[in-house]
Amino acid sequence: MAFPSNGSLHRSTVTGRRGMIASAHPLASLAGLRMLMQGGNAIDAAVATAAALNVVEPYMSGIGGVGYMQIYSAATRQHQILDYVGLTPQAADLKFYDSPAKQDRGPLSPLVPGACGGWLEALRRYGRLDRAAVFAPAIEYAEQGFALTVKNSHFFDSNAADLLRHDTGAATYLHQGQAPLPGQVLRQPELARTFRLVAEGGPEVFYRGEIGQRITRYMEETGGLLSAADLAAFTPAWLDPIHITYRGYKVFVPPLPCQGIQYLLTLKLLEGFDLAGLGHNSAEALHLFIEAAKLAAADRIAYAAIPNPPIAGLLAPGYSEQRRQLIGRQARPGQTERFNASRQPDEHLAGDPSAWEREQGKNECTTHFSAVDAEGNAVAVTQSLGSGFGSAMVVPGTGVTLNNFMRWFDLEPDSPNAIGPAKKNEMCMSPTQVWDDQGLRLLIGTPGSYGILQTTPQMIMNVLDHGMNVQAAIEAPRVKATTGLTVDAETRIPAAVLAELESRGHQLNRLGEWSYLVGGGQGIMVDAETGSFMGGADPRRDGYALGW
Repeated sequence: MAFPSNGSLHRSTVTGRRGMIASAHPLASLAGLRMLMQGGNAIDAAVATAAALNVVEPYMSGIGGVGYMQIYSAATRQHQILDYVGLTPQAADLKFYDSPAKQDRGPLSPLVPGACGGWLEALRRYGRLDRAAVFAPAIEYAEQGFALTVKNSHFFDSNAADLLRHDTGAATYLHQGQAPLPGQVLRQPELARTFRLVAEGGPEVFYRGEIGQRITRYMEETGGLLSAADLAAFTPAWLDPIHITYRGYKVFVPPLPCQGIQYLLTLKLLEGFDLAGLGHNSAEALHLFIEAAKLAAADRIAYAAIPNPPIAGLLAPGYSEQRRQLIGRQARPGQTERFNASRQPDEHLAGDPSAWEREQGKNECTTHFSAVDAEGNAVAVTQSLGSGFGSAMVVPGTGVTLNNFMRWFDLEPDSPNAIGPAKKNEMCMSPTQVWDDQGLRLLIGTPGSYGILQTTPQMIMNVLDHGMNVQAAIEAPRVKATTGLTVDAETRIPAAVLAELESRGHQLNRLGEWSYLVGGGQGIMVDAETGSFMGGADPRRDGYALGW
């Protein structure tokens, strides 16, 4: 997989030999690069980047959030998933959520925050630098402040109304009730103090010590469900990834209940078509992708959150072939996000993989920002607070914004993803690594809620089917099937192609030429011949790749 040029791009590609970081903000990428230049490895760089993103994109992710790391260790040759998605509180019950608003914002909306434990566990097992060095850039940015970008200001403004509903959120991020403007400097001294405490005291101080005590006291005062027992019980988990083979490459994602299986199913459906021959973003290729995404989503909604899901059956070649036959020339309605008990006529529904599960049962199904180093260590990370600023609640005296991932559970009692006590979420975040027989070729991922599951395979296909370099693959215009027949589409796709899709029954929502509503991908390619790196970052947001 040599690096293709792909002609003129909106943003130039970035190359390196000793290491590469691709993240959602230039200061966060710089924090990771500083670790590599100080003798750290890709795991040190990833955690430094994660902490820095808490400061410079506090609406997206942070120490009060959750996530997954997909880590390859060159020393041990281990390929593992670090799952730091917290459980629902032990007191969680559907009866407390008589309206979606209660799971969306406020004290009933957080899961147990897992990011702190995840970051520190990654450092414990694979890091080279001490915690103080890794957290130093984030502490510096938080204490000294950073100047907001135009897109920073936009995200602050779009969430201002929710922040104003909670005194601590407004006091931390707004000035006299207004979102900060581009160029204004945001300082977060309480968050800097929290990072210092964590660097000194490790996970104990967050989950059982001073910070944890502040979290539980705040929850008690505001009517939340998170308890000291919930925090004390949290531990990140090391898991094996699952994978498929697509066009001769292995595509690795976290296991269920991570929803990454949806785009593995999408890719397996599409492997039966000559996408390269059809042409990039042709009407036929986009139609096939949209219909495959609906079929894959129906299976994910039905099976991802149930006990003992039929993973082997879902990923069996025969099952993909059977489901592929359901894709016709005309669009059919589908559900691509949540469980919905009501059905539309001719809607794409889940299949029955049980027969294929029995056939495949003895076969092993083992298996965003990204970081790589010259030793071969590689990390792909997707983490989040949920909505912008998560719960919109900041724990007093800590700068810790709590997530709102209760929002990603269903209020339908019959849904396998319904709210319950100490329950694992069916999580849309799904960082990806793509390998061939000789080694790593691509790290890729994106934010975007349920859109992650459609943006990610489009970026992968842009590389593997259409020969794009990683920057071109990220920049290329995208589509996203939503509910029924509706499809979001960027208008850099030719008008004639969009018209052809409409003639097939797709109901298009034209987003404009560039839209963050279809994600914000970051990725790194590794050249098979030279081992050099190429980084790509999405101009739809503030992403930047930096190489060394």
